[in-house]
Amino acid sequence: MTTSPNTPQQNVQQSFEAFYQKWLSSQENLLERLLTVSAMPDSAAEVERRSRLIEEVMCHYRQYLEEKSKVASVDVFLLFSPTWLSAYEGALLWIGDYKPSLILRLVDGAVEGLTAEQRERVERMREETKRAEREVSEAMASVQESMASPRVVGLVRVLDGEITELESAIEGLKRALVRVWKRADELRASTVRKVVGILSPPQTVQFLAATMLFQMRVRKWGLQRDEVDGGPSS
Repeated sequence: MTTSPNTPQQNVQQSFEAFYQKWLSSQENLLERLLTVSAMPDSAAEVERRSRLIEEVMCHYRQYLEEKSKVASVDVFLLFSPTWLSAYEGALLWIGDYKPSLILRLVDGAVEGLTAEQRERVERMREETKRAEREVSEAMASVQESMASPRVVGLVRVLDGEITELESAIEGLKRALVRVWKRADELRASTVRKVVGILSPPQTVQFLAATMLFQMRVRKWGLQRDEVDGGPSS
């Protein structure tokens, strides 16, 4: 008995789930190194080591964004209902991932020794980020409204002869979702880059460690809740 070949959607989902597990393992290693570096006194060797590690962590996150982009190009719906996350993680998502403004809350809680100028720059970023989030949220709301429009709802009930029109409408919605998701992901990435540009290297290490620790704690708690509730886990 032969089995049916996987669809492109199934292939990209399986590929990303495998990538994500390896990515999380790498993240644990990077967190340990960040915590080690943050505890070391300044020296020429440590300054260089810290600089290399920061770049490695930034590359780690760029790789994640690139892999998500591959998923979006095949089936953007997966990013809005990710099978690789616990139910709790999924409930915290904003257009496919965490809200950029959360990044700034991590700065407030984890970074030591912020100067008055740094605090002012972070506060300006906070206002800019909130405005950008509202704009992206409004764009997302427009897409959701179009998905529930009478025309699209009517197409779901059509006869077989009109299925091509339904598929065309769905493809249009997918393209709209990709555009909104890209705006959200670009905002997330630019927020991290701007924060790193404001912080000193030792503060950047604290910030990146706090970001990773937050993600790992949320994931651990989410998976524990899934086990208790009998929900999905990855």
